[in-house]
Formats: sequence, structure tokens, C-alpha cells
Amino acid sequence: MSPASFDVVAIGSALVDVLADATIEDLARFEMVKGSMTLVDLARAATLYEAMGPAIEVSGGSAANTAVGVAALGGSVGYVGKVAADELGEVFLHDITAAGVVLGPTGRVEPSLDPADDRATGRCLVYVTEDGERTMATHLGVASTLEPGDLDEDFVARAQVLYLEGYLWDLGPAKAAMRRAMQVAHEADSLVALSLSDPFCVQRHQSEFLELLHGDVDVLFANEDEVTLLFGASTFDAAAAAAEETGILAALTRGAAGSVVVAASGATAIPADPVARVADTTGAGDLFAAGFLYGLTHGKGPETCARLGGLCAAEVISHIGARPRADLRQLAGEAGLL
Repeated sequence: MSPASFDVVAIGSALVDVLADATIEDLARFEMVKGSMTLVDLARAATLYEAMGPAIEVSGGSAANTAVGVAALGGSVGYVGKVAADELGEVFLHDITAAGVVLGPTGRVEPSLDPADDRATGRCLVYVTEDGERTMATHLGVASTLEPGDLDEDFVARAQVLYLEGYLWDLGPAKAAMRRAMQVAHEADSLVALSLSDPFCVQRHQSEFLELLHGDVDVLFANEDEVTLLFGASTFDAAAAAAEETGILAALTRGAAGSVVVAASGATAIPADPVARVADTTGAGDLFAAGFLYGLTHGKGPETCARLGGLCAAEVISHIGARPRADLRQLAGEAGLL
């Protein structure tokens, strides 16, 4: 086996984010649950887009955001996802490669002239309320067509850590691709990390996600709501204790309360980095994962990994959009974490 040439290889939905300010009344009018992610078809996405206020379009996608964060810290990172050969697809490919991420052999699907056809690059409509919370309506487009045949197994096997986006578990072929990628990673002695992505995603797949913690997944990323739902716990502390019993490494985020990292040595609480103003929480968990994974692949202990994650999350929530704007490596150096 050749040595790993990537710190991280991430697999996820390649999306372009469309962000706009919204009120609680807007969410009610659009029949959306605040703080959640809802999958919508192309027609619904078009209707919602037309009703949005002034918007900002930036490349996104949960795992792609994490990949960009790892690269910003100086890590080597690959990415697997699918886009269409359309304008948004070109925007996504330009942005992620310009950030220093190496693309796997990802197919570009030819778009259809039929406006009802879903063969378009995925997009995520992000409604940002005054408190910085984001509510998302996502049309996956061709990102939903990811399947085992799209995997270059040699590319996946080159990672120290394979990072998987839980959102994809909603899609049968994508789930099969992720299961195969886990096998490839473990055969190459790589670690497998999973982000639970969304509370509703956990509700839909609780039993399967729990099964993955027994031999398939080595590192778990979840926020407070997600991990509580996963273990059917009444409190966060009970959920953290349940995570500790599994023996995996778990990085659990709690918003302004910081994070808790659960390792073989026990659970450690890490305070959140101060932020003058929370502008948009989009990408907070993604960038936390980026900092944590960079630390993990560069010999840092669990606590330092969580501190790196907190620093990256604090940077991304201080502005609109899920990609870092400041020099993360410089910030981490100034904080004594690198």
C-alpha cells in the first residue's frame, strides 16, 4: 500500500448556495421549519427562488465546505461529488479547485432542455434570520445521482481520513457509494468520519447511523440536537455518555456553548471562540469539522483538534456564506494551535 497522499477525501453533495435574509414570517409563508434542511424538487426550488429577496450566490455543499476549510489550513484534500455541465456547475468547479481542493474523477452530467428535468447542478436556498440561524431548501439536482460507479477507489484509498456527509444517506445509490467507500478506506487502513448533517436526517436513519458506529465509522461529528436524537437521550450529557460507550472519537458541537470532544480519555468541554456578531451560522459545523480533521491528520490531540474546529467555526459565522474569508492558517498560528 502506498502512503496516503491526502489528509482528507470528502464525499458530498456539490451545491451552490443562494443566501438571503429572511424573517420568521417569511419561513412561515414558505412552510419551512426554522433551522432545518428540506429537500425540494426543481419546480419548488424555482418558486422559492423567485420569492427570495436580494441574494448572494456562493459555492457550498456541506462536505465541500469542509474540504475547502482543510485546504485553507494548509492540508491536502480531495473531493468527490457531481455537477452538471451548466453555469452553476462551472462556478462550483472553479471555486473548489481555486481553493486548493483536488477533484476526484467526478462526472459532469449534460443538462436537459426540459425545464422539468432535474439534470442541473444542485442548489441550496439558504434563509438567514436575524439571529444568524439558517433554514435551507435544497434541490440536489445531479448531486443526487452519485452512485458506486462514480467512485475512483484508488482516489478514496489515498486519504488518511475519509469524510462522509450524512445528507447523502437519504439517497439509495449514494448510500451504496458511501458504504463502498467505507470499505475501501478501511482496507487502506484509513479512518472514516461521518457528519450527521441534520436532525431530520438523524430521525430518518437513526438505526442505520447507530449501526455504523460499530465498526464502520471511527470519527463522528454531530451537533447537540443530532447526537441527542441519535441515542434517544433525554439530555445532551446522557447522549455524550452514550457516545463514549461506543468507543469512537466524537466531536459534538453546542453553538455558543462550544463543543465537547469524546475520546478514549473521556469527555472534554471546549469553550466557543468569541465572535463579535453572528452574521450567518451556515457552514459552522462544516468548518468545525475542517479544523478538527486538520488537527487529527497532523498529530494533534483531541482537545487541540476541537479548538481548531472552534476557531474555524467562529470565523465562518462572522460573515455571510459558508466558506472562510480570513486566513485560517494565520488565525490558528496566532492562537498557538499550529
